[in-house]
Amino acid sequence: MNDFWKLLKSAPFAAKLGVFIILINVFAAIFAPVIAPYAETDVIGDMWDGGFWDENAPQHSPVSLLGTDHIGRDLFTRLIYGARNTIGIAFVTTLLSFGVGITAGFIAATLRGWVDQVLSRTVDVFMAIPTLIFALMILSVMGTSIPVLIVVIAILDATRVYRISRAVAMDIEVMEYVEVAKLRGEGLWWIIRHEILPNALAPLVAEFGLRFCFVFLFIAALSFLGLGLQPPTADWGSMVRENASGISYGIIVPLIPAAAIALLTVGVNLVVDWFLHKASGIREIK
Repeated sequence: MNDFWKLLKSAPFAAKLGVFIILINVFAAIFAPVIAPYAETDVIGDMWDGGFWDENAPQHSPVSLLGTDHIGRDLFTRLIYGARNTIGIAFVTTLLSFGVGITAGFIAATLRGWVDQVLSRTVDVFMAIPTLIFALMILSVMGTSIPVLIVVIAILDATRVYRISRAVAMDIEVMEYVEVAKLRGEGLWWIIRHEILPNALAPLVAEFGLRFCFVFLFIAALSFLGLGLQPPTADWGSMVRENASGISYGIIVPLIPAAAIALLTVGVNLVVDWFLHKASGIREIK
């Protein structure tokens, strides 16, 4: 932990800003029931009531600074619970996709031959189908429950992880220390765990951040289309869709969850850029 704080102190302002944005969102996701002033589904006012843009809010509305949504639920509360649902599902989905993609990619790079051909051609078939169309088709047939949503997106995203992990592992697999391990008679899983994975960690960690952003945005897009998280569960993408008609009346409610999506994406990318710079070993010229 001390090493992390020392590293963070030496980080540029952009990276510190990205870490701050991520920590705020993680804190909100973990402690949502404590922070939120109301329950996730409580109706506490009129449609689009209150908010800092409403001049009459202090006189007639007990709601928070952000006001209410299209059916009178507190927007601040929905935003906090949306962080828990959207970020939590995106994180679990990314972990699952990396577990599948890295395992398959390392096995293909290490064994090669027919194993590599079967796995690679299978991945090619999945990647040939547009991701959004394929997800919409599967979710329309199997339903939009959270487990189905996680598994479908994880499988689709694992194909991208497979490609990069296989490419990185193939560069490492031809190194002398891997050949020595093979000559010693080490097994497949020992070589993957002790030789390939530690040396592939830096690019894969950076890719994890990028894939998390893609999954996070993909879930928000599916929710916006009505095939992601279903009401009354709070989700930033569905919050944009539900309140979109307010734009016609000068109501900025749908822009708030959209801004939350954009802000978290920018924060993660700032940290990923910093990590890639550190992992590359390139020093800035002062």
